[in-house]
Order: sequence, then structure tokens, then C-alpha cells
Amino acid sequence: MKSNYQTIKVELNQGVAILRLNNPPVNQLSKPFVEEMKDALAAVFGDHELKAAILTGTEKNFIAGADITEIQQVKDKNSIFPLVMENNRFLSSIEQAPKPVIAALNGNCLGGGLEIAMSCHYRIAAKGIQVGQPEVQIGLIPGAGGTQRLPRLVGLPDGLQMIATGLAISAEEGLKKGCIDEVVPPESLLGKALEAAQRFISGALNHKDRMTRFRKDKLPNFVTKKMIISFARDEAAKKGKGYIAPFKAIEAMERGLSDDFEADLKIEAELFSDCAVSDVAKNLIGIFLNTRAAGRLPKIKGIEPQKIKTVAMLGGGAMGSGICNLLLSSGFHTILWDINDEAIQKGLSAIRKTFDYPIKKGKMTQQELDRMIQERLTTTTSLNDLSRADLIIEAVLEDMKIKQGIWKQLEGICRPEVIFGTNTSALPITEMASVLKDQGRMIGLHFFNPAERMQLLEIICGKSTSDATLATSVAFARAIRKVPIVVNDGPGFYVSRQLGALLGESTFMIGEGVDPALIEEAVLDFGLPMGPATLGDLTGLDINYHVIKNFERSLGERWEISPIYELVYQTGCYGRKTGAGWYDYSGEKPVPNPKVQEVIKKYLNEKKIQSKKLSNREIVDRMLARAINEAAYMIQEGICDRPQDMDLAVIYGLGFPPYRGGILRYADAWSIRNVYEYLLKLEQEHGVRFKPASLLREMAESGRTFYAIY
Repeated sequence: MKSNYQTIKVELNQGVAILRLNNPPVNQLSKPFVEEMKDALAAVFGDHELKAAILTGTEKNFIAGADITEIQQVKDKNSIFPLVMENNRFLSSIEQAPKPVIAALNGNCLGGGLEIAMSCHYRIAAKGIQVGQPEVQIGLIPGAGGTQRLPRLVGLPDGLQMIATGLAISAEEGLKKGCIDEVVPPESLLGKALEAAQRFISGALNHKDRMTRFRKDKLPNFVTKKMIISFARDEAAKKGKGYIAPFKAIEAMERGLSDDFEADLKIEAELFSDCAVSDVAKNLIGIFLNTRAAGRLPKIKGIEPQKIKTVAMLGGGAMGSGICNLLLSSGFHTILWDINDEAIQKGLSAIRKTFDYPIKKGKMTQQELDRMIQERLTTTTSLNDLSRADLIIEAVLEDMKIKQGIWKQLEGICRPEVIFGTNTSALPITEMASVLKDQGRMIGLHFFNPAERMQLLEIICGKSTSDATLATSVAFARAIRKVPIVVNDGPGFYVSRQLGALLGESTFMIGEGVDPALIEEAVLDFGLPMGPATLGDLTGLDINYHVIKNFERSLGERWEISPIYELVYQTGCYGRKTGAGWYDYSGEKPVPNPKVQEVIKKYLNEKKIQSKKLSNREIVDRMLARAINEAAYMIQEGICDRPQDMDLAVIYGLGFPPYRGGILRYADAWSIRNVYEYLLKLEQEHGVRFKPASLLREMAESGRTFYAIY
């Protein structure tokens, strides 16, 4: 057989063809790659001297799924269905081959990779690799037999769990469940795969008896199947509102897993095609691709980031302790600085507390935490001890003079190349940097609480922030497993201002007589994780008040605070931290705060305002219109000009439902002209805060969309 493939390296060993799959960077199943695989396997099957084939990958992956950019372009179900069935025929040709095919899983085996492995006659995996069907996470279901082969190997309950959640399992778990036949040390993988091939060649194993399609021993009877499916559907309904794929996957297993395997494949292909052309899949695929590309800005392309080994954290409070968790978990040597020994001890306790969850889940032991803190964490009350740091992150009091004083001292202590990162959520980066001789080293690194869990890192460039500082900050974000969204300096940066616009409209509606409970319900129904009152109580009504007052001063009358919010603030009920805010937390369950209710009632009576009923759609449309408009203003002002990044920020930072794609993706689907005309109507009814941005007017007139602008 030939050996000059672009993506496959062929080796021959004692009548066995070893096909090394090599399609960088992650062995994705692109069309050219699959065509070469087909050709190479056909050559093996047609060569009388070859008795078996081994499929194995290169580097960290066996096959890490399909090239989803190909799926993203599909708009017509009738065009994708034949392609899915053609791919099924390829996998069936492996399964029904005249010779045994062994899958030697050297690295992660996900999506289409696992589907190919399950079509093989023996699966041997290197210790520590991951296997799974993650398709639902991008709005799809397995489309090459995964919903039909996996339950035959692992049983229906485990098959449903793996496919409907998309969560991968280890090779060791796969061995226990039955989708892996053997787990070996990585260095032994190929040798053991050759031994397995020889067992087939000698007749000790018969590949025709090992076709997954004929496995029935783990499938339940009709009544049990019905019960398992019903339970799975109930579980999916609890978590999968707005999503399609988990339910389509369950349907594929409910209608399939019959005696007619070809009919089962056809059912799956139809359901896969339904998903592939859906808006939900398009949105989720877009988020996946944009997340991968986040921070890859043209201005820093080719700039080599500095090597960061030691990071100093100023302040061990709620945010500082969470950031220390990230630093330690990511392998950085960490220096915790605080003002005195008492603050240091509190910081150490807070850091340990951030690890309670992984310890409780069995992902880490107390001994491992103790060792990590001993080996990687240093504490100090002297700024002079930060001279060896490569990056310094500050999370001290939100006071410009205090922060500037610390940075001014550190400039005289630290090496010139050390980056200064402030975690401020509102103070201007440019002003903070003005006390420095080299203002290019200062950047905003805005983490979100709890820092150890929230995926977003908002990176804010001041007017003088250097490209080298930005490039290193983006690389650092990736090193601590954050999604880096780069914006420019401005009031509230991007996320805080967008949050204020999205949820801030709720208090104006309350002032018009709308029941606050209806607003909470509408927001939850739309898919956000919590309503404006619940979130306000969590973050602190006093903090939010000062943020909005800052916007009012900086951005003018469009951001004038609502009379209701002013009155609620004056009650002194600031949320959970004071025991009451919009809700009273003194009992077992939060209930509406009578003090706040009385304030609202008095205001409405004095103004002679009747109660007002709005539908969920009317409530959410009004909030979204204001948020879309504010995003347009921020693009005009140069805060951020990448809609895909702006949408990632609201998804990862604010919990905007991923299946909706983000605020600007939602705006494009709504139609920019419709948004613009609705804003004009709202401006007429409610005033200047709905005044459309000139960018929106231009887009409405020209027919452009946010995702077509840049």
C-alpha cells in the first residue's frame, strides 16, 4: 500500500498496518483527513499480505472530534443528511471489515474519534486519557453512530449520562463501563496493540464476533428502557431549558437501539441534522470557536509574551484569595502581601476555604493542599519582598489614592519589565497609571467573583498600556484557564456597564407599577441564572448604587438613577451582607423585604401610579433593547469593537444564556431595524435613556448587523 499520505503515516509490522493519524493541531475529522483514512483502510483490506490494522494518533490526541467549522456553514437539513449517512457508511465499513481493526488510543478520544473507535474491533487506551461524546455542548448529538454504539457497550444509563451531558470520562472509567477493552501505560500502547492484533490473526479472537452493532447484552428490556428514558428526560428538563441536543440525543436512544441497526443509524442522522441547522447549535458553535480565538488580537500577533513564573497578590480578601487559588492551582509561585500579620492570617484562611469544594469532591486531598501552599506560597507585609515577582496583581481598597500610592512605591522596587495588573472593577486604568514613569506596564485585570470559578477575565488597556504588556496578560489569562476579553479604558469598562444597562431598567419598571416578582420571573424564564433583585442583593445594593452614580456623572442624563433605586438605597438595606435588601434573609428562605415594599408602595401612592401588568416578553425586550443600545454606544466610544468578544463577556461574566448566542447575536436575530424602531418608541414613552446610538441608526438604515461589521 502507498505511504505518501498528507495526514497518515503508515508503518508495517509482521503483517499489521499501523496507521498513525496526524492532522494537526488536534487530529480533527476534516473532509480531506477522512478521505485519506478511507483510502488507507481500503488499501489494508485489499492487501493479502496485511492481516490487521491499528489506528493510533499523534501527540495528545487520538481524534478530538470533527471540524465544526464545516458544520457551522450548513443551513439546509437536506444537504447535511446525505453527508451524515455517507460518514455512517465509512464507519460501518470499518466495523464490517474483512480484517480486524484495533484502535490504540494514545490521547483524548472525543466525539467522532470515539465513534470511530467504537467501530473498531478492539479498543486499547493509554492511562490517563479522556474519552467521551461532548457534542451536546455545542448543540449537536453524535452523528456517526454514537447514540447507538455507546449504549450497546456501556449500557443505556451510562450511555445516556455520557451523551446527554457531554462529559468525558477517563480511560480507566471506560474500562469499567465497557467502551475500552484494555488500559496500559502510554509507553506500552503500541506493543500491546500489536499483541492484540496477533490474537486476532492467530484466531484467539474473532473480529466478526466483536462488532459493536451486534452487542445486546447490556441493553434493557422494553419496560426498563421506558423507565430509564423517562428519568433521563426529566433530568434533562431540569437543566436543559432552551437547549435542543440533550432531548434529541435521548430521543435517538429511545427510538433506536433496536434489532435493525441501519434503521437506528438513520434515526440518529435525522436527529443530528435537525440539531445541525438549528440556531442553538450555530450559537453554541460560535461561542466555542470565539472562546478559542479570544485574545488573539492583530495588534499583539507575533509579540512574544514574557515568561511569568512568580506572581504577587496584593490583598487576600474575597477577590485576592480566589486569585491566589488560581495562581497556586496553575503552578505559579505566589507571594501574598497584605498590610499586617492579622490580614495575612485572614488571607491564608480565605485561600484555604477556596479549596473546600475540590477537596469535598475528591479532586484534591488536604495533604496535597498543605504541600502546595508550603511549596508555592510565600506571605509578606513588606512591599520590598515583591522585587522578585514577574507580575503583580492588586486587589486592595477601591480608592484611587491608596492604589496609586502602592504602585508608585512598587515602581521603585520592581524590575522595569514587571507588569502591574489592577483588579479594579471601576476606577480608570489610565488615571491609575498616571503616577508611573512607565505607564505602559499598567493594565486592568478584572476578575469576577468567585475568581476561582468564574471563567471570564476582562483585560483593560489604559491609553498608554503597551502591546507587550497586553500580550503577556493575554498569555497569563490562558495559563490560569480564563477566557481573556480585551477592552479599552472607560467608565465601568465593558461588563459592569453592560450589566447596569441590562438589569438597571428593572427599577424603572418597578417605578411604573410593575411587580418586582414578575420581573424576576421574566428574567429567569429568559434563561439568566438570577433576576436583578437577587443579583443586586448578592453584589450589594450600595456598591451598585455608587457604580450607577458614577455612570450618571460620567455618561450624563442617559444614566440618571431611577427614583425607586434612590429610595431603596436610602433604607440602608444593602443585600445579603446587611441581612436584607430587595429580600429579607432573616428566615429560612428569602422573602420580599417589607421595608422595601413599603417604600415602593408609598412612592406609587404619592405619584398616583396604578399597578401595571407586562408580559415576560415585554419586560425582557425592554431590558435587552437598552443593553443592545449600550453595547452600540461602547463600540462608538472605542471601549470594544469585537462583537464576538462582547458576547463572550456577557455569557461568561453575566450568565447570559449561551444557547441565545450573546446580546449582540440576539440583536442580529431580532433585526437591527426592529431594535432601532423599538428604541425610538421607548425613547418617546420613557425618555432619553433609550436614545438610540448613532451606530444603531446607521446599521438600521444600511441593513448591516453586528456580526457583519467587523
